[in-house]
Amino acid sequence: MNLLDKLNNEYNIPTHRLKDGTQKTKCPECQPEHNPRDNPLSVTLEPDKILFNCHHCGFQGGVIEPSLSVIPTRRPKPEPVTYLAKPSTFLDSYFNKRGISRETYESFNIFTDDNEWIGFPYNGHHGQCDNIKHRTPDKQFRQTKNGKKSLYNYDRVKDSKVVVFVEGEIDALSVFEAGIESVTTLPDGAPPNVTYKENDKRFGCLQTHPVKADKIILFCDSDGAGENLRKELLHRYGKEKCWYVKAPEECKDANDVLVKHGAQRLRELIDQAIPYPVDGLYTASRYATDVLDLYHGRYDRPIKIGYPSLDKIYKVMKGTFHVWTGIPNHGKSTFLDQCLIELSKNYNWKFAVFSPEHSSKMHIRRLASMMLGKSFDSGYQGRMSEEELKQAINWIHGRFFFIETREHTPNITRILDIAKGAIQKFGCNGLVIDPYNEVDASRAGKYREDEHIRDFISLNKRFCKLHDVTTWVVAHPTKMPKQDSGGYAPPTAYDISGAAHWHNQSDAVVTVHRDFETNTIRVITRKIREQGLYGQIGEASFCFNENTRCFEEPVAPVIATDHHW
Repeated sequence: MNLLDKLNNEYNIPTHRLKDGTQKTKCPECQPEHNPRDNPLSVTLEPDKILFNCHHCGFQGGVIEPSLSVIPTRRPKPEPVTYLAKPSTFLDSYFNKRGISRETYESFNIFTDDNEWIGFPYNGHHGQCDNIKHRTPDKQFRQTKNGKKSLYNYDRVKDSKVVVFVEGEIDALSVFEAGIESVTTLPDGAPPNVTYKENDKRFGCLQTHPVKADKIILFCDSDGAGENLRKELLHRYGKEKCWYVKAPEECKDANDVLVKHGAQRLRELIDQAIPYPVDGLYTASRYATDVLDLYHGRYDRPIKIGYPSLDKIYKVMKGTFHVWTGIPNHGKSTFLDQCLIELSKNYNWKFAVFSPEHSSKMHIRRLASMMLGKSFDSGYQGRMSEEELKQAINWIHGRFFFIETREHTPNITRILDIAKGAIQKFGCNGLVIDPYNEVDASRAGKYREDEHIRDFISLNKRFCKLHDVTTWVVAHPTKMPKQDSGGYAPPTAYDISGAAHWHNQSDAVVTVHRDFETNTIRVITRKIREQGLYGQIGEASFCFNENTRCFEEPVAPVIATDHHW
């Protein structure tokens, strides 16, 4: 960073017109409130340093090579400023046009020496004050040289629980006229741009004159500079403390409201100040439209997969998180694939699928067989033709999108990032993670497995709601509960590693359990969060048709076979 850049960055002094030697320019400290036609800041450029001094307000400093260290600012120590406040016909006439009474302007010790410049003492007592801002009716401005920077009307503000910030002394008097005494303004007005610099000298008096209020109402001008001031104050005090006033369209500031609509209306606007929304915090009005849509039946309803016995106990609702479990090789992944195909056929749903246990080509092989209702392999009656396979691949192409991270085992954040792209680019309605144990489960320090699983589920649930999609996670049980007969009982979510989180946090839990004696599967709903809306606790049975390669609702007893699904 060169010296000119350093000068602009540290002191906000424009440098694009500066040349070697000494020249005059605008002062960022006392303008534009100070006479905009004046150039009071002297800037001297030398090969190894730049020095500046404002002949109006005493703003001094500089930068120096080679270390670019800043030369300490040598500003004179502020001295008490004296004034003599007395009424005058000139002041009566000026403030009467502004809707401000003599009683109000006398309360602020406002005076004039020559019936041209009007003096606004800052924190005046017994003829002495911190600083005096002067202005003329045609908006020329100046401040007392070496005056102390402070907040206007600070004595009435410093211990108040509610403070109104305005942009200028006239606006402060207007709010006072409306009956609100705890009103203040900065001495140097609104900034030309937003920087959020903590050491910005324009806002230095907020440190020397702290505002302890619980509620801060921002009533800034409705222009670009006013918006800049609003943002800077909001940054410094935080949304949780701040309210704002929305003035009528024809009004620029508080004094405009006073002149055009009167003191009562100005008071009403301030009393009805609007709270800034706090990130992540909402009121009932935020959801009013959604609740009315519910009342009138205008909302997404759960959809049926298409099997009568299953539809009675299990439907699919957007924005929900489902866990499917079952003993390995009992058909849970195969049956889930078939359900996804039915959803795609009936509702044109699309899916992002992370299923690394089988290669994508093997997964497509299974999907094609189910979609066509024909075997992929030779040796079976009614094997699909090559042309049929091509048609099936083309159908799958637009409906199933396979998530692969070939370099390493992905974590859930990476999977969700890829799924987000699939949702935004291709309009996917669902995400499948099959199985959970193929997702990176590494964790640092004392981060326990159950805490990892809790956060894994929470991330997925937020993703579902944010993107209005359904997520299915297939999770293998780690416990194999045995029956008295020696076989295995259908597992529950409590049998999955991580135990209770899978059951408690999920919207639906489904167990798929194979009965080898009858070659059927039992689809058991273990949990449905909104019973009656998208299902209930129950059970449905399906048998596997070797010819169609699909599960079907049985219509007659099925003889067991040894075929592998």
